[in-house]
Amino acid sequence: MRTTVTLDDDVAKMLERRARERGTTFKHTINEVLRRGLAVGPDPEPYELPTFSSPIQPGLDLTKALALAATLEDDEVLRKLEMGK
Repeated sequence: MRTTVTLDDDVAKMLERRARERGTTFKHTINEVLRRGLAVGPDPEPYELPTFSSPIQPGLDLTKALALAATLEDDEVLRKLEMGK
């Protein structure tokens, strides 16, 4: 089937580069890319993450939570070293 399609410049350049890299014709490359794209199937159902309640209260500043966790971990390591573990 013969038809006319207007491609955006960036798409045409990508197709030309792909055809050159694979040593195929422009026509073959367009058909290959379209077949692959159409074979993917319908879009999957949107994935929804479950939500959970949190003990963290609104307004609590968590910007330094990782630093606090690191300090607590260091303290625990020192405590264990002092106990000889």
